[in-house]
Parts: sequence; C-alpha cells; structure tokens
Amino acid sequence: MSQTPTVARRGWLVWSIAMAAYFLAVFHRSSLAVAGLLAADRFGISASQLATFTTLQLIVYAGMQIPVGVLVDRFGPRSVMLTGMVVISAAQAGFALADSYPLALLARVFVGMGDAMTFICLLRIVAAWFAPRRIPLMTTLSGTLGQLGTVVAAIPMTWALGNLGWTKAYLAAAVAGPVVALVGLFFLHDAPRHRNLRGVSKTMREVAGGIADSWRHPGTRLGFWMHFTTPFSSNVLGLLWGLPFFVRGEGRTDHEAALLLTLMTVTAMIVGPLLGWAIGREPWHRSTLALWIIGSTVGLWSVVLLWPGDAPLWLLVVLVVVCGAGGPASMIGFDVARTFNPAHRLASASGIVNQGGFIASLVLVLSIGWVLDWRTPGTGSDYTADAFRWAMSLQYVLWALGLTQIVRYRRKARATTSRSALAPVSLQS
Repeated sequence: MSQTPTVARRGWLVWSIAMAAYFLAVFHRSSLAVAGLLAADRFGISASQLATFTTLQLIVYAGMQIPVGVLVDRFGPRSVMLTGMVVISAAQAGFALADSYPLALLARVFVGMGDAMTFICLLRIVAAWFAPRRIPLMTTLSGTLGQLGTVVAAIPMTWALGNLGWTKAYLAAAVAGPVVALVGLFFLHDAPRHRNLRGVSKTMREVAGGIADSWRHPGTRLGFWMHFTTPFSSNVLGLLWGLPFFVRGEGRTDHEAALLLTLMTVTAMIVGPLLGWAIGREPWHRSTLALWIIGSTVGLWSVVLLWPGDAPLWLLVVLVVVCGAGGPASMIGFDVARTFNPAHRLASASGIVNQGGFIASLVLVLSIGWVLDWRTPGTGSDYTADAFRWAMSLQYVLWALGLTQIVRYRRKARATTSRSALAPVSLQS
C-alpha cells in the first residue's frame, strides 16, 4: 500500500478517533471492577450475583462478535462504531440510575452490546489506513493504548465513586461517548477514499459459508485459542475480581489494590508495542511468544497461590506485571487471523478470534463467584483468603485446555506453509 503524506496524516487522525471510541468502550467495560463491593452493598447481592454483572456483559460481548463482524463487512466500521458509542453511553447512564438488580443487569447487557461494536471496527480501520508492514505494530498498539480505559476506570473512577457517589460518577462517565460519536460523525472515514465503505449484500447462506470458511482454517483456530488463553487472567482481575482479591484475599488496602491494577495496565502499554515490533519482525514465532507469556503467567500464579499467608507486595507486583503482558499478547491472535484470511472476511475472522478471550473470561468470572459463595461462611462479601485460593485455582483448567489447542493448531497451521517461503506480510503462523 503506497501512501501519500496527506493520506498518512489523515490515517493517524482517523485512527485517533477510533482509538478514543475503543478507549471509552474499555473504560465502560472495566468501570465495575473498582465498584464491585459497592455494587454488592447497593443491590444487596451475593458474590455469584455480582459476578453475573460481568458475566452477562461478556456473554453479550462474545455473542455479538460474529454478528458485528458480518455487519462491519457489510456496512463498514464507521457506521457500526458510531452506533456502538451511542448504545454504550445510554447503557452506562441507565446503570447509573438503576435502583434494582434486574434494571442494573439490563443496563450491563447494553454495555456489552455497545462494547462489542468497537474493537473489530478499529482493526478494520487499521487494515484500511496503514501499510501492511505497519499493521502488526498498529494492532498491538491499538489494543494496548485502549487499555488506558482500565486505568481511568481504576484510580479516577475510585475517586469519583468515593466523592460523587454512584449515580453522579456513572452519569459523568456516560457523557464522553456522545462527544466522541459527534467528532467521528465528521472525521471518521472507513478508508482513504471512502467515508462509508459498503460491502456486497449477501444471503444468510453466503454469510454462514464465509464464517465457516474462516473457522475451518487452522490459522483462524490458532488465533482463537491464543486469544482464549493469553488474556483471561488479566481480564478477570481488571473486570471484577482484582480489587476484592487483593483486599480480601491478600490483605492489601484499597489504594494498594488500585495501584496494582494500574500497574497491570501500564505493563500492557509497555509490552504491547514491543510485541507488535517482534511479531512484525519474526512472524513465524508469534505463537512461541504467546506460549512463553502463558507459561510465565501460570508460574507466577502458582507461586502466589502456594505462598503461606498473604503474598508479599513485591510478589504481587511481579504477578500483575506478568498478567499485564497477557492482554497485548492476545493481539497476536488477530494478526494470525489477518494473515490467513482474505480481506473480505477480515472482520468476520477477527470476530471469531475475539470471542476466545471473552468466553474464557466470562466462564472464569462466573465460576469464581460460585466458588467464593461456596467457600465463604454465611452471606455477603466477607470473602476469605482460602476462598480466593480455591476460586483463582480454576484458571488451571482453562490454561490446560488453551495450551493443548494452541500446540495442536500451531502444528496444523505451520503445515500449510513453510518458514522460508514467507514474507513478513504473507501467510504466517
């Protein structure tokens, strides 16, 4: 792709607007993480009911990935992304005003729906506006910078909830979405020569056939299982259980827990561009990088969970640093899917991959809630350290499944090509 200086500058502007939308989506997705204990008291709910907030949100997010991918292939990323901004902002406002558990659950459903309409659109915009050699770096950079939304959901949102109260804090958070949507209405374009890039209308049979073709390729499945296995540990900490685990499970203060969650996100921001550079330079070893990160995560969790008594702060710091690398490592799965699928299936293939990490995360979030209720005497949110050790050990089941499938499909994907025949932007595994 040859780009003039004008197109390149416009590409950065368009990407910045799309990034702002993704940033807000991550913020809204993560805003409950620091409010988990407040939500339990506000709605008078148990740990499993609290986990249902995030689980239901993730179910909707994961379930929407393939439909959103089809919509993006058909109507273009601009239209879908702007719609998502409106939906997620209205949902967050509804969550602020909800005075009952069922209404709050309904609001989180629409938060998940709006959230699902952002990242696939961002990936499509990156593919349209940047040269192929830059796409791996821009993909990981996009995913990494978007995690700044988690930072804003950690420390500033903690402050807002403490000083403004539940309703005002969440209403204030909902205001930014319409502003980004308005800017995007004027400046967001699908491609250099197209404000709205429409795909060819297809029958349901043709749509289903395209999705099946993507899924059948071992490269798409490799991307799916990489995305399944790398991010769920950091997702579970960042979305809901991080603050309760550090406070109730490891005896840390609210401030220390918020700083640990922030450090996890900062780590992701640093690691992301480095991974993007590495996979662009050595695409054959993309899955190897993911396996190293997964192995390190398993090792650190094992040390923390086996530590007698509360783990020391330095060990928790190392844990969140390693977990933080899992978020950007999940972006490798998208690059694998991109290089194994034609352009007209890119969004659909990305949707398949994006389901992986969120399916794993929602299963784990809900399961942790069940185990905490089982291991906590009586009712309420007075979880014990022992209960958290039981709950967090559920990760090993998902790691075992994910690692088995990564090794399996890595072998199959590599069998379809050879390392010596590959260029950095060609089919790679």
